[in-house]
Amino acid sequence: MISPTAVERFDLVVLGSGEAGKYLAWAFGKQGKRVAMIERRYIGGSCPNIACLPSKNIIHSAKVASYFSRSKEFGLEIEGYRVDMATVRERKRRMVADLVEVHRKNFEASRVEVILGSGAFVAEKTIEVSLNDGGTRTLTGDNIVISVGTKASIRDIPGLHDANPMTHVEALELDIVPPHLMILGGGFIGLEFAQAMQRFGSEVTLFDRNDRLLHNEDEDISAALLQLMEDEGVRVITDARITGVRGRSGEALTIDCVKNGYECSTEGTHLLVAAGRSPNTAGIGLEKTGVTLRPDGYIVVNERLQTSAPGIWAVGECAGSPKFTHAAFDDFRVVRDNMISHNHATTGRQMPRCLFTDPEVAHIGLSETEAKANGTPYRLFTIPMSSDLRTRTLSETRGFMKALVGLDNDEIRGFTVFGVGGGEIMSAVQIAMLGRLPYTALRDAVLAHPTLTEGLVALFSATPSLVMHDHPG
Repeated sequence: MISPTAVERFDLVVLGSGEAGKYLAWAFGKQGKRVAMIERRYIGGSCPNIACLPSKNIIHSAKVASYFSRSKEFGLEIEGYRVDMATVRERKRRMVADLVEVHRKNFEASRVEVILGSGAFVAEKTIEVSLNDGGTRTLTGDNIVISVGTKASIRDIPGLHDANPMTHVEALELDIVPPHLMILGGGFIGLEFAQAMQRFGSEVTLFDRNDRLLHNEDEDISAALLQLMEDEGVRVITDARITGVRGRSGEALTIDCVKNGYECSTEGTHLLVAAGRSPNTAGIGLEKTGVTLRPDGYIVVNERLQTSAPGIWAVGECAGSPKFTHAAFDDFRVVRDNMISHNHATTGRQMPRCLFTDPEVAHIGLSETEAKANGTPYRLFTIPMSSDLRTRTLSETRGFMKALVGLDNDEIRGFTVFGVGGGEIMSAVQIAMLGRLPYTALRDAVLAHPTLTEGLVALFSATPSLVMHDHPG
């Protein structure tokens, strides 16, 4: 039985300092509310510490390394170079330290109390925190926000756990170039690391259990990424069923798999697992709150991000939101508005995505795969990236752009780019889509020359093809 006098009362208690949670804490703290932020380890959550920004920092170092390997193409004579991974890591660590300090100042300025420890519910809207420096505190709040995120999934494959594989967290702390890095998973994390580590000098083998890379994307994107990986020297094994792992990552290990009915084995030195994510909802006492979980452990929420327990909200990846920081930031806006009696829902929001390989893959709106599944007809505009003249000045002509435009009006329904600066180009199209501009507005725009975004004039000036699909069923 918890003594009422031992329970500290707050207007808002946030469990986990990820993107949505920290912005909620700052917003209400600045309004004079009493706010507590419970964080187990990473101030500011995964994005600035162990995920988005650190990985892009490492990827940029790999891009610089790729320029050294192409130096003669640019008229530079460089007789050999060496990658110092300890220095690459130190550059990343300096950035992270700076970002954490920014977060600390934001918490201080908003008068949010940051409590370092592991929190678990002990009753409805009541959380007990095991403090990192010893002792416990018990908190309750008028509103509770669960923002605990996800972690890398380690599948139940014989020998995999014993091999002590890396996840992206450990991979970002490497201080050596792995002689032979093996990667399980051909999604965003796997592809970004595969290219980066190959550019640093690793031999890389990537295994994917699906029949193509990024299997949820259009087939032309999957094919283009496979060609990119192979051109850069990454060995890709798709349709691979891993049957066992022998040895230990960081020393020597062997991966056994079956492909097309044939058994094969691959030897390497390091193993990175990037084969999906699991929510951090186990062991935090949700069974004592009335919060409902899906069979896969994600928290059930409505379109306002309310859980099944009054006064308890869930945001970000643990609530099943798209696994992007920008999705979590929008979750913050949804909950903030609903807490102050504004009706704000997650339904109908545009959700861009960007893979930070080099070149990038970026997408917004309807894809060709989705249009085919839905039986949606469209006009397809497409050009190679070489038609965007800026790419020729950069010697970065690989890839293509494509856009889906409706038949009954000129609105842009979807856009995909595989090319240099893809994320920035995609954002320009997204803004046009948000404004419901016809594609002709971009076609007829006077855009600066030579810029990558200017390629949109060429794209929407191309002759479209008409794509008709039978309705499913």
